[in-house]
Amino acid sequence: MENTENRSYDRGLEPAVFGLWLGIGSIAMMFAAFTSAYIVRQGQGNWLEFRLPEWFFISTLIILLSSLTIHLSYKHFLNGNTRQYKQLYLITFILGLGFVVTQYLGWTAMHQGGVELTGNPSGSFVYVISGVHALHVLGGLAALAVGVLQLFVLPHVVSRKRKTRFKMMVQYWHFVDILWIYLVLFFMFQ
Repeated sequence: MENTENRSYDRGLEPAVFGLWLGIGSIAMMFAAFTSAYIVRQGQGNWLEFRLPEWFFISTLIILLSSLTIHLSYKHFLNGNTRQYKQLYLITFILGLGFVVTQYLGWTAMHQGGVELTGNPSGSFVYVISGVHALHVLGGLAALAVGVLQLFVLPHVVSRKRKTRFKMMVQYWHFVDILWIYLVLFFMFQ
């Protein structure tokens, strides 16, 4: 009889990764609903046209860079390059903070430009959609912060458990990156 406690998941998707992808699917569906509602409401008229603040484009560059740094950090982690993996992980965390700061600066620029949260629905949608995305980035930053603490506490060991956790962090971070690119393009071309 097979011992299910020691079962290897090498031939399939690990349960934790599967759970992550279920969560990602749910988040993607939520943003699909947001953007669908945006399109429906836009079609009803009374829609204020405005240009996205430059801060949103700066934040796009920042999140793209952070996706690259976390990917490279993971590669260095797997290859045993401790210094590079730690440096790139810290840079990813700092870039993630920079993304949230530039989002705030974008909202401030919108407000100063007369686009209010409770004003025209077009502005309200941008605030809400980008704000909910920023909350998901903050959730990722919380997970990254745990990883930053581990950089200084745990020795660099490539165990199955740590590899899975890191891989999940990379996948989630790439997801919020791709999601933001989708949202910026959506806002630009709608």
